[in-house]
Amino acid sequence: MINKIGQVMIYVNDQDAAAKFWTEKVGFVIKSENEPNAAERWIEIAPTKDAATTFVLQDKVAVAKAQPEMNLGTPSILLYGDNLDAMYEDFKAKGITVGALVDIPNMGRVFNFADPENNYFAILQK
Repeated sequence: MINKIGQVMIYVNDQDAAAKFWTEKVGFVIKSENEPNAAERWIEIAPTKDAATTFVLQDKVAVAKAQPEMNLGTPSILLYGDNLDAMYEDFKAKGITVGALVDIPNMGRVFNFADPENNYFAILQK
């Protein structure tokens, strides 16, 4: 029986730039990583050190070579957050591309944002 989601793989062209974006602009932390020169390098990030579910930034080119049949597209990911107005303004001030802050009936307030590689993610305040 599956009892939790462990990791979500995000395939990127520049792992260092992606990690810098998530840690410096979004506020995530690096939970673990292997050596920068490793053949199959990865960087595990999360909103906090204690988060149960993490993102793993994988090198898109290396994965494509190892497993050419794999879908390397970015999954649609909905994050939850508090104080969306402040977060929205903070993201804009940091130069993060953001969509409109909107109310979705029966769900809550939400906005999307893009990483440096134009992968989009959304944040919802319930």
